[in-house]
Amino acid sequence: SRRHKLYREELNLTFPAAPLPLRPEASWLQFHLGISRDGLYPRSSPTITRLLQDMQDSTTISADYSQDEKALLGACDCSQIVKPSGVHLKLVLRFQDFGKAMFKPMRQKREEETPEDFFYFVDFQRHNAEIAAFHLDRILDFRRVPPTVGRLINVTKEILEVTKNEILQSVFFISPASNVCFFAKCPYMCKTEYAVCGNPHLLEGSLSAFLPSLNLAPRLSIPNPWIRSYSFDGKEEWEVNPQYCDTVREIYPYSNGNRLLNIVDMAIFDFLIGNMDRHHYEMFTKFGDDGFLLHLDNARGFGRHSHDETSILAPLSQCCIIKRTTLLRLQLLAEPEYRLSEVMRESLLQDRLAPVLTEPHLLALDRRLQLILRAVRHCIDTHGEARVVANDTTQPEVPTSDRAKLST
Repeated sequence: SRRHKLYREELNLTFPAAPLPLRPEASWLQFHLGISRDGLYPRSSPTITRLLQDMQDSTTISADYSQDEKALLGACDCSQIVKPSGVHLKLVLRFQDFGKAMFKPMRQKREEETPEDFFYFVDFQRHNAEIAAFHLDRILDFRRVPPTVGRLINVTKEILEVTKNEILQSVFFISPASNVCFFAKCPYMCKTEYAVCGNPHLLEGSLSAFLPSLNLAPRLSIPNPWIRSYSFDGKEEWEVNPQYCDTVREIYPYSNGNRLLNIVDMAIFDFLIGNMDRHHYEMFTKFGDDGFLLHLDNARGFGRHSHDETSILAPLSQCCIIKRTTLLRLQLLAEPEYRLSEVMRESLLQDRLAPVLTEPHLLALDRRLQLILRAVRHCIDTHGEARVVANDTTQPEVPTSDRAKLST
């Protein structure tokens, strides 16, 4: 702390001005107020456009470790953390108007593929995967991934000089190449060889908007019925039992309602991005058992464009059900004039870190989409369309009282 103070005095640095009072029109607040049982934001939402712009341009007023890293340091209640992930550095950046975003720095170049010998639970976390996942989720009309943008962060001015966390201050250093670097202070990666570095100060990363606090909008974290084994050997039941879905269907809340259909949506999304790490999912308690599932933490997607991990589609292939709206959207994105890779390419050009994905990753989306549609056709051929395709195209009117009401 003393060294950090002397460092600031030597450079004649001062903290930014105190945060301004919260404005009701602030994009962060409007995003939270727009959450409904249909998704995190409406289909056409000018608020999301403003929010993405604010995350790209707003001045950082503080930086800190995420709750995961604090749990590993014993600084918070570890029972509240689904899966502490100190092996992957991420920070919470705060902005004016109580804006807050999760920053994940670049750890892997876009053209690098995940090594074939890597298990999914030791894979890198990729900042560009978080950005691309938000765009894909929006194209699929799920609207279950928090708004995410790419940004070049000045690690000196926007992290070191604004953080009050002495541990975070202590892990900054200058590399032999004269770049400013920092690393995670945790039991796994507290070594300089695992650091991330600016060039010399600027570092690419993704910024994902925070959801409302748990006090305002409580959420449940629920184990995925198709969770994978997080060990070097052993199999989960679904991996060895083709009839596993029959067991799941008998268990509340998968025995009725939309929960199982939402699990299939999530599996389709994860298969498209190649994410094998969906061990839990979260839901807002306000919207009940049929509320949408949040598609959080997608940084382990887009790792291998040359491999299609069809086991991710187990909920679809074993249960043989899919929402009609999901199927219609997938069929549309398979048409030549609305090809998924082209829609994604155009959407990702809006991000300042474009190109976000390499061309092989974009083309892999088209290939995987065809595999999904093939799996659906197989189900229909086996069980008939009436049993496979669930009609969700006509939804009852949603009372205004069911919209997320959040106090300022």
